Amino acid sequence: MKSKFIPRFKPTPKPSPFAGLDLLSTAVVLVDEALVIRYLNAGAENLFGISARRYAGQELASLLGDASPLGPALDNVLNNNWSYTGKDLRVQLPGRAETLYLDCTVSPVEAPGVNLLLEFRPIEAQLRVTREEVLLQQQQANRELIRNLAHEIKNPLGGIRGSAQLLEGELDDPLLKEYTQVIIAEADRLQALMKRLLGTHAVMHPAPLNIHDVLEHVRRLVLAEFPGLTVIRDYDTSLPDITGDREQLIQAVLNIARNAAQAVEGRGEITFRTRAARQVTLAKRRHKLALELQVIDNGPGIPETIRDQIFYPLVSGRDGGSGLGLSLAQGFVEQHQGMIDVDSEPGRTCFTLLLPVSDRS
Repeated sequence: MKSKFIPRFKPTPKPSPFAGLDLLSTAVVLVDEALVIRYLNAGAENLFGISARRYAGQELASLLGDASPLGPALDNVLNNNWSYTGKDLRVQLPGRAETLYLDCTVSPVEAPGVNLLLEFRPIEAQLRVTREEVLLQQQQANRELIRNLAHEIKNPLGGIRGSAQLLEGELDDPLLKEYTQVIIAEADRLQALMKRLLGTHAVMHPAPLNIHDVLEHVRRLVLAEFPGLTVIRDYDTSLPDITGDREQLIQAVLNIARNAAQAVEGRGEITFRTRAARQVTLAKRRHKLALELQVIDNGPGIPETIRDQIFYPLVSGRDGGSGLGLSLAQGFVEQHQGMIDVDSEPGRTCFTLLLPVSDRS
């Protein structure tokens, strides 16, 4: 007897009445009056890096944390039935080190099982551009001041040194000659310092280069100086070449890496990490592609008291430090139309360099 074929059909899931929210580019979260998540659109999944299926039915605090700055505002919207917009909100995601900077509008809605609509807009890029502009203005003013000061100091130093040499030739007492030698040595030291302060104004010699060649060169130099150091390489080898001055970039990365090595007292761990960054604004110009280079150490972190001034000349968190290394590094990177940022906490300090990749490359 022939068996009869009976086709089986899987029942089609009933579409969510809120599926149309997935067409929005902003992140939208719907909650009920108990602040339980009822729906997250695709934008919310991307923004928070989560799965909507996993978080649907959980309390909003599981997404935003118990200390969310939105807490009182949500109660207010529920009780008074009016909208609220919060600016520059800092949201620490529960169980993750990541912090999001957001604007959020909360609106009351009338839909089955849903009472509030939360719309989130990330403002990290906007904050970074604003911060970069302010920093650029401050640093440009500082550099001009330092440059003018260095010129004013450099010229009389030559006269002081020459006079000390002439005086030394007229002296017969060896003890007095020691004093003139001290004057000459200190004049030489100050001239070297002035030369370093003016170093970032040197003419660039741009050419195509591979950033990993620069990093490998720096790695060899740092390991020669700090043999007890561990340097981890986390490279994206698919990155294209950039156009830059090889010597300047080596000096910039070396200054940062040497600072990191000194921070871990030559016995810790440094990571060189490269990645591609897309749609980045650098020096007020939008770039489709940029190179992200990070130097990460596991040292004690930058003291909070100097964190905001760490790139200023003559500012150092280390006894005996000249306070010029990071300032020079920033000057070199800015000559390449790039930028440096730093994020530091005990156990992890990360310097991030962003360098534009030319469309032609």
